[in-house]
Amino acid sequence: MINFFLFAIVAVLAPYLYTKLKYLRLTQYAHIPQLPNHLLWGHLKTFGEFMQRGIHDRHPDKIFEEMWASIGRPPIMLIDLRPINPPMALICTHDLAEQISKPTKHFPLSTPKSPTWTHMIPLIGSTSILGREGLDWKDLRKRYNPGFTAQHLSSLLPLIIEKTEPFWAHLDRSSASGEEFSLETLISNLTFDVIGAAVMEVNLNAQAMGPSKQSEVIRLFRELVQTYSDDKNNLPWWIDPLTALKRRRLARRIDTLIKRTIQQKYIEAKEEAEGNRSKSILTLSFHDTEELTPELLSATSDQIRTFLFAGHDTNTSALQWIFYELSRTPRALKAVRDELDEVLGPDPDPRAISATLAQKGEHLLPRMHYINAVIKETLRLHPPASTVRMTEPGTGFTVRASTGEEYCLDGVIMYSCQSIIQRDPTVYGDTADDWVPERWLGDAAKDIPPSAWRPFERGPRNCIGPELANLESRIIIAIVARKYDFVKTGLGESVLDEKGLPMMNEKGQYKVKSELYNTRRMTSKPVDGTMMRIRLVAKP
Repeated sequence: MINFFLFAIVAVLAPYLYTKLKYLRLTQYAHIPQLPNHLLWGHLKTFGEFMQRGIHDRHPDKIFEEMWASIGRPPIMLIDLRPINPPMALICTHDLAEQISKPTKHFPLSTPKSPTWTHMIPLIGSTSILGREGLDWKDLRKRYNPGFTAQHLSSLLPLIIEKTEPFWAHLDRSSASGEEFSLETLISNLTFDVIGAAVMEVNLNAQAMGPSKQSEVIRLFRELVQTYSDDKNNLPWWIDPLTALKRRRLARRIDTLIKRTIQQKYIEAKEEAEGNRSKSILTLSFHDTEELTPELLSATSDQIRTFLFAGHDTNTSALQWIFYELSRTPRALKAVRDELDEVLGPDPDPRAISATLAQKGEHLLPRMHYINAVIKETLRLHPPASTVRMTEPGTGFTVRASTGEEYCLDGVIMYSCQSIIQRDPTVYGDTADDWVPERWLGDAAKDIPPSAWRPFERGPRNCIGPELANLESRIIIAIVARKYDFVKTGLGESVLDEKGLPMMNEKGQYKVKSELYNTRRMTSKPVDGTMMRIRLVAKP
């Protein structure tokens, strides 16, 4: 009898479940261009097949790009990764990305962030500005915007410049020893110290020789970030619950330490006279704050953790690629050095440059036009991250392609893939995949639509910190570019001729034995940590 009832239940449910699954896989988003969708596996199986065709640890964006190219490069493509992740619309053109990021009648502060950001909560907290919506986000942005303006950041110049000394001191030691080193480690330590000084005016000692001399916040933060290193696709917590528990444990300890610093800085801000107060972004956020309530303390901790992560992570990736691209592009390196000679004078000594920038940097840094083009081109070709948005089913959020097709994107993750958008040959021409800083100079830059360059995203929800990132990059390049030659080892190493000299390709760059590529470790980073050797520039 029991078997009969079980059979009857299965007989009734099976057709329903089959019809439901068929609708979800084959009908629900059939209006969006896509590869053939498997009834059971969606595009998970296809994604795995494409991954196997190339280097396994390449960034998932490269795999998405290969899938997209295989169906003719439409403006948008559906990737169904259910049940691991919600279905995703890969946004591949700047005009569609602009429609998603700009304010609309229904979303006056831009389309909402995708809930997939919550996998970062152990790093940045549940009330992070990255994930808040509506008035909550608007209030946070209003509170912290003043600390990220160019005017305020110029007052932090001496503080930022001071943190570069351990960096170039390490380069001196490496040039003397001839040993190879990870540029990622060096720059990550530097950017941690810079963001710690700018945000909290504390010394995190990230560049200290040996972990025991670094602050506890740095040691715990690194351990927490390491738990994300093998998470290539934002996998849900239930796939690896032990790692999720470890993240929460580390996050609680970091949160306690950050809150302790916030409380101390709040007391100092209230006790010090107006003109003697710290210039940190944290202290500036205390303006008009009468009481540091538990709720405000918790929210402030989340924002500080967000700034620590985002402020060091994205620039760590960008600066690695900047020094690598300069090391293999002699015309660009010469242009950078010539510009620095013109702006700062001929002395390449980091100590002298630091002193000059500390005194006159506010006026000198804006004159570094070619260096700014180098930064901009590197962020175009090697964007550290992209934005992810999502609207609820029934919202009716629709985008329109330049070819006239309209796509309702309710209920799908909208992933504006910057590594595709910023290499669009209809915008950047035949050199879309080449590193060409000159495209951002003079009249050439006028032909590039503003929406086609979006490493910090656009619209109301753009990144709060591009001014700080650009300021930091210009300072670091200005201090070290004329004294040191960076020489890549391993991946991306130059091909040498019979005389031991690098061989040039037709694009004006050194030929390489193998291509350096990005992998995903939370954000996009060079896969090998950018292993380098350093040499002192020969005196003329």
